[in-house]
Amino acid sequence: MSTKQYFIEAYRSQPDLVGLLAIENPYPYNPLVEGLDVLIFVVRESVRSESTEHVCLNGQRIMIRTVDTDRLEQWIANRGQGSIIQWMVRGEILMERDNYLTNIREQLMLFPDMMREQKRFAEFSGFLRTYLQAKQDIEDNNILDAHSNVMAALHHWAHIVLIEEGHHPELTVWRQIRRVHPGVYKLYEELTASPESLEQRVRLVMLACEFTVMNKMKACCALLFDAISSRQEPWSICELQNYPSIHELHIDLSLVVQNLVKRAYVREVAVMPDNGDPDIMELKYLLTAI
Repeated sequence: MSTKQYFIEAYRSQPDLVGLLAIENPYPYNPLVEGLDVLIFVVRESVRSESTEHVCLNGQRIMIRTVDTDRLEQWIANRGQGSIIQWMVRGEILMERDNYLTNIREQLMLFPDMMREQKRFAEFSGFLRTYLQAKQDIEDNNILDAHSNVMAALHHWAHIVLIEEGHHPELTVWRQIRRVHPGVYKLYEELTASPESLEQRVRLVMLACEFTVMNKMKACCALLFDAISSRQEPWSICELQNYPSIHELHIDLSLVVQNLVKRAYVREVAVMPDNGDPDIMELKYLLTAI
């Protein structure tokens, strides 16, 4: 019995199974399935916690990853698992209920606007965090740390550009970005291969990042602006974190909001807290005219 047929038979009668996907490792050194030969991706209605197993069958080293539908959708929205897009697009669907995996694959191929806005917002949050950390590293004269963080910021920037062009960022992001946006690729080359000193390279890319923060902040935060403008009352940070299109994104929302306040895109207001304590005021947020 083949490996795939074995798992089809093993899971066929399980009532909570939503989908079963097989992904084979194309090359021995490819990290697509984390160094093993085959990934069997199991999606259930609900699980107490996702699990990973390593087994051997028919001479193949197999990883079995089990998640529920909520976690899978969080991963897709937030790139919580680095290879999830490739798994969903390239994997062979062995079994599914109500076309669940097929519908996810079609959605990924279409890359709908809401998914695109969520991914762009999440990448911008990562970009802002790593850029500001690099800026602090420069101030502290920690040049090697600044280099690491500005490289991470460049990765987020490249992902933003690819998302805006309608592409899912893949593991080979710099091969993609070289075709789509040579300017960002040029900054990558400056950071990695320029004959200038490490500090000079970092500072040059930091200047480009500063310009990008100013120019991309409004567009990348459209999802948050839509949330804040959906009512007239100001929003607490907790309410924004729980907003339907935002709550599944693992982002530094406080950092993003505070930078929007500094750029005057969002207005900070102090209100009496619900417990009526006169000694403390709660900070809430409204959209300014943009």
